[in-house]
Amino acid sequence: MAGQIIKRGDNKFLVRIYLGNYGGKKKYLSKTIHGNKKDAEYYLNKVLRDRDLGELKDFSKELLGSFLERWLEVSAKPRLAGSTFISYKKSVSIYLTPDSDNTILKRLKNIPLAKLDPITIQEHINELSRLGIAPKTIKNAHGVLNSALNQAVSWGYIRYNPASKINLPKNNRKEIKTLTPEQSKIFMEAVISSPHKTLFSLLLTSGMRPGEALALKWSDVDFENNRIHIQRAIQRQGSVWCLKEPKTPQSRRQIPLPITVMKDLDEHRIKQLETILKSEPGEYTNHDLVFATNNGEPLNHKKVYYNHFKPILAHAGLPDIRLYSLRHTCATLLLIAGTNPKVVAERLGHASINLTLDTYSHVLPGIQETATATLENMLFGN
Repeated sequence: MAGQIIKRGDNKFLVRIYLGNYGGKKKYLSKTIHGNKKDAEYYLNKVLRDRDLGELKDFSKELLGSFLERWLEVSAKPRLAGSTFISYKKSVSIYLTPDSDNTILKRLKNIPLAKLDPITIQEHINELSRLGIAPKTIKNAHGVLNSALNQAVSWGYIRYNPASKINLPKNNRKEIKTLTPEQSKIFMEAVISSPHKTLFSLLLTSGMRPGEALALKWSDVDFENNRIHIQRAIQRQGSVWCLKEPKTPQSRRQIPLPITVMKDLDEHRIKQLETILKSEPGEYTNHDLVFATNNGEPLNHKKVYYNHFKPILAHAGLPDIRLYSLRHTCATLLLIAGTNPKVVAERLGHASINLTLDTYSHVLPGIQETATATLENMLFGN
């Protein structure tokens, strides 16, 4: 039944209206009418009309802060990877509903969903920008809010998403740090004595993400055709790890490797087999991982970076870059060498060539000069 009118006394009626099942809970609107039964019927019919037209104003009195907390647990947590869920929670607690004395920032979490409007959200975004929060961070926080409010619309809590038409600050493009061709040669010489030589050379020549390399299995290595198959990535939360789908569908890919790197992989495999044979029963858990510790567990990205990668850079007098920067270096070296950007995009597992061109636009001017010189030589022989 869509609505009920229940007599509560003389000239007093309770109007109870079923609004639907939202977020797994039945939702009702109850209102006490002081008057005769016709007054109660008039109110009931009016609310039913507003509900059916999507114009029911006081649809949800739940505060945005409370809704976001429930949405994180009920909707976001079951479908998001662990690290992504943590970043969502951080966006909500620090940037969307912070415990702050700032009048503008504390207003958002205490506003009912039904009264949330675009200008309130825009003022919140503007204030974050005024306080110096990075544009990318603001964009990520807005993305979380937008996703939550889209869900609120689907659940019937609100008629439309007030976060969908917000002006966001422009991203400040970060300079991508890479090694030059000369520095890359120095790096390859510097890692020769490192226990992670094979990992570093693979990252530099394949363009893999570190998480993809650390999830690589021996069954993914094709020694006969000198290539590897990227099929997964590793995800960590403290000491707990798991293997997951790669970042995008395009991230599932095959990458041909230089013969030298394939030889490194073969030598690395032999050393790993020796470690397994020398270990006592139960000491080594074989996950078939290419890069593993002495007990078979996957390498820890941060430990490799701080204990091995940074010291190698410092000792060789190279720039202080991230481990991920070897991926950027690979792309830059290939583009400088005149490799077709589409080939580079496929190697990196980018969703589109536009992403590759946009990310490595700093390399393009030099490529254009080389292309111009090539045309001069082809057409005019100079």
